[in-house]
Amino acid sequence: MTQSANSQDVALVLNGVSKGFHSGGRDVMALDNVSASVERGMVTGLIGPDAAGKTTLMRLVAGLLLPDDGEINALGLDVKKEPLEVQSALGYMPQRFGLYEDLTVQENLDLYADLQNLPVKERAERYAQLMKLTGLAPFTERLAGALSGGMKQKLGLACSLVRPKDLLLLDEPTVGVDPLSRRELWEIVYNLVEKHGMTVLLSTAYLDEAERCQEVILMHLGKILDQGKPQKFTQTMAGRSFMVTSPDMSKRQLQRELNQAEPVLDALIQGEGVRVVTKQAQEPTLAELGAEDGELSIKAVPPRFEDSFVSMLRELGQEAAAISQPRDQQSAASGDGPVIEVENLKRRFGDFMAVDGISFTVEHGEVLGLLGANGAGKSTTFRMLCGLLPPSEGRLLVAGHNLRKAAAKARQRIGYMAQRFSLYANLSVVENLRFFAKVYGLNIKQRKKQVQWALEEFELAELANATSGQLPLGYKQRLALAAALMHEPEIIFLDEPTSGVDPLARREFWRRINILAEQKVTVLVTTHFMEEAEYCDRVVIMDRGKVLAEGTPEEIKKAHRTKDAPSPTLEDAFIALIEHNKEILEKGQAA
Repeated sequence: MTQSANSQDVALVLNGVSKGFHSGGRDVMALDNVSASVERGMVTGLIGPDAAGKTTLMRLVAGLLLPDDGEINALGLDVKKEPLEVQSALGYMPQRFGLYEDLTVQENLDLYADLQNLPVKERAERYAQLMKLTGLAPFTERLAGALSGGMKQKLGLACSLVRPKDLLLLDEPTVGVDPLSRRELWEIVYNLVEKHGMTVLLSTAYLDEAERCQEVILMHLGKILDQGKPQKFTQTMAGRSFMVTSPDMSKRQLQRELNQAEPVLDALIQGEGVRVVTKQAQEPTLAELGAEDGELSIKAVPPRFEDSFVSMLRELGQEAAAISQPRDQQSAASGDGPVIEVENLKRRFGDFMAVDGISFTVEHGEVLGLLGANGAGKSTTFRMLCGLLPPSEGRLLVAGHNLRKAAAKARQRIGYMAQRFSLYANLSVVENLRFFAKVYGLNIKQRKKQVQWALEEFELAELANATSGQLPLGYKQRLALAAALMHEPEIIFLDEPTSGVDPLARREFWRRINILAEQKVTVLVTTHFMEEAEYCDRVVIMDRGKVLAEGTPEEIKKAHRTKDAPSPTLEDAFIALIEHNKEILEKGQAA
């Protein structure tokens, strides 16, 4: 797997690299005897679940950490001996790139040009190249804090490349970014590789992005599992992928039944059915799936890279948490009519209309996906629905309460899981659970019972005394969801709940949500991961404060079928809607 550090074809070589930390009262081996190489002029994907060691590897390569053992050679430089030279030679964009939000786009560029010692006489030409590359030329005077998530990522990329680089490290650059911005970021990356000869090492938890890489390095628990072209891994799954549909069962019920079938390795809701990956390359019989003639339809479908990765993790013994049927939801009794009613809802911030006259309803036990590009108004809508932000205009009923008059009463009926980990990072797991149980008004006996339930149900007991801020992302997600469910809410709001987590953690999360929905708990979720939106009963797609489309995922896809695209994905339909709306607005402005 390793090659000579002097080879002109290799940009990066790691030989026997190990790195450990002492965190949360325990020793953690972040990287364990890692050896790999990255070829020049290619996009290499660093693929792995949460806590695989991807970020540690990136920081070591960038010379920001020193390895405990092993050697790292980047662009012909020994990283251990020449860290400053390495930092000057390569570009590094960490997960949370340090933009200064009170500075404009231009001022951020100037600051990073100063930090990277770019001569003043070279700046105008370099800025022009970067602004053209990222599409940010019209926004140079806008404050960085006023940019959308996708635009912030593009600015971070531009700042990391103020000086031209031969090697670029991107640590999960598309986390929390909408599908259109993700596509644009990938176009920028390949522009850098194909036109400028740059080498890119990019880490991601989105496995569909692995298929966009020319080569991938698979990581798990600090070790490298394998390296090669994505097609190599996809081909190993031939004959193991099937679409299963049923005329008699809901998709959630069908998925639950299939996950328990002996031949099934993985089952995911997709479109009108459930996509199944089997343990062996053989079509399962109806009997093996626990069905009789006519109950199920089975059709072979092409394998995906994600199938191979999930299969690999399962073979290593990584299983999802054991999820029991939750408690009886006393507050989730269904009733007549919608549980949420939104009519002509508006929210202004000064002269800016963040939400502009949207209307929709949500039924008891329904899972509604609120989708949109960064800056579409989704989070603002969520905050109004939760009673955290008063609307400027419109009618808003949640659980029978008018939020303009009785927001406190409505909040007692809802749970909220924020986009970013919003619990108290300095408190332990059990301290956070106790705190939120008390905030939700539970008495001492109820608090004790609910905390014990959360520790057991979310497999947090062994981490009860661990500091919450030091938990791996997947465990942070479990804790945040447990805290939101402490008072058994009738409605739960989930704002980008699985952003950045690995595919197994995402599956575990949605198994919990599906069980809640079957108990008539109403779920509203925002997500940028379009395959995740397939779990929703209906989706509402927003852009620039308005609703562009509403319907089931299948209805949205059918509306965007064309002769050239007879089977569009939900992501294809989403991007088409956003781009069409952009064209309409630009024509209106031109007129």
